[in-house]
Amino acid sequence: MTTATQPIPVTDLELRPARRAADGSVAEPAEPAVTDAERADSAAERRIDHSSDDDTVSAVRTAGIPVVGVTAGMPTGGIPTIERPARGARRSPVTLPSSVVHPGDALPTRKRVTYILILGMLTALGPFTMDTYLPSMPRLETDFHVSTAVIQLTLTATTVGFGLGQLIVGPWSDKVGRRMPLILATAVHILASLGVALAPNVELLSAFRLLQGLGAAASGVVAMAMVRDLFGGTRLVTMLSRLALVNGLAPVIAPVLGSQLLLIMPWRGIFWVIAAYSAVMLVCLVLWINETRPKEARIASGHSSVGQRFKSVLSDRVYVGIVIVSAMNFSGLFAYLSSSSFVFQKVYSFDAQQYGALFAVNSVGIIIGVQSAARLAKRFGPQWVLAVSTATMTISAALIVILGGSGVGGMWGVVVPLWFFITSCGFGFPCVQVLALNGHGAEAGTAASIQGASNFAIAGLISPLVGLLGVASAAPMGIVMLACSIVSVCALWFVVRPRTVPALAH
Repeated sequence: MTTATQPIPVTDLELRPARRAADGSVAEPAEPAVTDAERADSAAERRIDHSSDDDTVSAVRTAGIPVVGVTAGMPTGGIPTIERPARGARRSPVTLPSSVVHPGDALPTRKRVTYILILGMLTALGPFTMDTYLPSMPRLETDFHVSTAVIQLTLTATTVGFGLGQLIVGPWSDKVGRRMPLILATAVHILASLGVALAPNVELLSAFRLLQGLGAAASGVVAMAMVRDLFGGTRLVTMLSRLALVNGLAPVIAPVLGSQLLLIMPWRGIFWVIAAYSAVMLVCLVLWINETRPKEARIASGHSSVGQRFKSVLSDRVYVGIVIVSAMNFSGLFAYLSSSSFVFQKVYSFDAQQYGALFAVNSVGIIIGVQSAARLAKRFGPQWVLAVSTATMTISAALIVILGGSGVGGMWGVVVPLWFFITSCGFGFPCVQVLALNGHGAEAGTAASIQGASNFAIAGLISPLVGLLGVASAAPMGIVMLACSIVSVCALWFVVRPRTVPALAH
């Protein structure tokens, strides 16, 4: 038996039983006589709305039976199936061969790159929304004549909105598909960004920041769900690492961008720029992103209701443990993001541009971590990469507390262990995403939403603690980061239990 691969158009794909001629060659059977109504029903059932008419996918012929690899979001979360129509009878599944085990494996390279680029840029929308204005927070404090804690609450409002929005958008996208919730939420984000830019007082600023977080919520959760619709196993590690690279760099690059924008515009101009970025993303969604979750997957048995999808993910011990690890790692990073502008600009006398340069240096650590983790996770398993990264985060945070509180080493006593902490976060980003989504392809939106909502909601609640502890030194920031890291280590070893996590499929 031989296997050959050739591209065929997406439209009008058919699964017909092959017949073998006397010489052993495979020939296509003659079209059976069917009525117009049957032909219309069959065509409707065969229609694949994942790609436009000019796209192509790979069809693999094995033993004369053509099977097609574009059926996104299969309920099993593993090898997808395509059902061959039989006249007068229910369909029977035909399993794809091992060469095309996930829908994204059959996508043309051009389409795959387009999806990753646009979805990656979408994952940056949330961090850009929250972090681009970090260098301007002292200016907001002066302009509105309020305390540091009140200004930090505007950041908390965004994170809480982001968390709540994900809990809404994620399950909704499992039910109605990915594309429409993504488009609507992005439109809300544009309007909210304009509202922030025009807000006359801190109360309205906080309200629009909450709405801005709700609008940005779809970007991260639906982007990850779309990638899980298309890929699985070790390929999922690679694709999520691309998103994790952008998602990890965005919180670090955003303050750099914000500090440079402050050179040429007031802080309100930052939100005009964010609104423009969101508008570009909306255009890209409308023009180039198609639906990845077919109607059949939305009504699959055992996964059709919100309650069933929540039960599926929350009854998984590994998933619950990974959500805790992810939330604690992100909260530790966010404690740094929300307080570092005050620590470095007030304690160490950085100006906005020096503060941005510090973030640029830290971005190198994110790149190293994410790209290294993608390769190491495929070889050793993401759970073991996570074990090393969480331990390193704990040690680094402890050094920040000790050196930052005592003043030993001055600024370098804080900057150096901080770089290792952020680099370790980069190692963890793709690992927690893979471990959370790999086993939940049928409810990827729900799984991603719970993880994302936990990240931002818990981070939003924890980050003000640094302001309450004070910013007279880097020690309060380090204390919060250390506490988060310790909880993360405990959740990994006592809840997830790395030795019990199954190996990734290839």
